[in-house]
Amino acid sequence: MSRRGSGQRPPCPCGLEETYDHCCGRFHRGESAAPTAEALMRSRYSAFVKRDEAYLLRTWHPRTRPPGVDLDPGMRWTGLEILGTADGSAFHSTGTVTFRASFKGGFLHERSRFERVGGAWVYVDEEFLD
Repeated sequence: MSRRGSGQRPPCPCGLEETYDHCCGRFHRGESAAPTAEALMRSRYSAFVKRDEAYLLRTWHPRTRPPGVDLDPGMRWTGLEILGTADGSAFHSTGTVTFRASFKGGFLHERSRFERVGGAWVYVDEEFLD
């Protein structure tokens, strides 16, 4: 049965069918770590949607992490499309995710790099593609 039926909670902001609580919310609450680079990318997108600065900083590589994240309260994220992945599974130590993140008035087309630190995936940096 689809979770989108009447009276059901909407799907996670990351674009998967699960509800936020069962999808990215569990990562944001620290109940588990994202198992792949793509799952981390999706959870970080959801953190931008939810304005969860603590999660964004916690999942940023210590080498490239800024002191804070300046989240624009007027930014309205509208969708995430994963365009490709390279590596980033449980069998890898690095990975990339290419995606398009839409917001009201435009989009970001980016390739993000991820590494495993202490067994957990973290965001390293990005390359803007458009």
